[in-house]
Amino acid sequence: MQASLNPEGLVPAAAPDSRVLRSALGQFATGVTVVTTRAPGGAFVGLTVNSFSALSLEPPLILWSLRCSSPSLPVFEAVDRFVVNVLAEAQVEVSRRFASPQADKFEGVAHAENAWGLPLLHGASAWFECRTVSRQIAGDHCLFIAEVERFTLSEAAPLLFHAGGYFALGSRL
Repeated sequence: MQASLNPEGLVPAAAPDSRVLRSALGQFATGVTVVTTRAPGGAFVGLTVNSFSALSLEPPLILWSLRCSSPSLPVFEAVDRFVVNVLAEAQVEVSRRFASPQADKFEGVAHAENAWGLPLLHGASAWFECRTVSRQIAGDHCLFIAEVERFTLSEAAPLLFHAGGYFALGSRL
């Protein structure tokens, strides 16, 4: 729903405007992740995601969402495990590469395989190795809830995304 200013504050407008809604949602700064897995045929699959969130500590659960029209959705529906790579400040180009329609997104991107043969991107701030416990369609996205089976963190500062652009972490307030 579009919001417009008046002397008393924000008031919902009658007709929703998805561009304005997207801009308003873009005011919420997020981290940037690349979610990776291995397709049933063996190929690596990955995409940039900023809809990642912590859900629960007991049990350790995370969630993320993927557009239903994404060509990667059938792969993530077919596999049980994936890795959330939390990108570091120095990985803007990695984010752009995995957000593109490029065929081999892993070409030239340093990575290793975990115990399940899934790609872990070198240089990330953190890695969450996950097992899907739930999938649900909500609007035009599929929500994935997963249990964190293993995780690793580094000293690298995270990459941030806000209002359509990349940012570095500022000073602590």
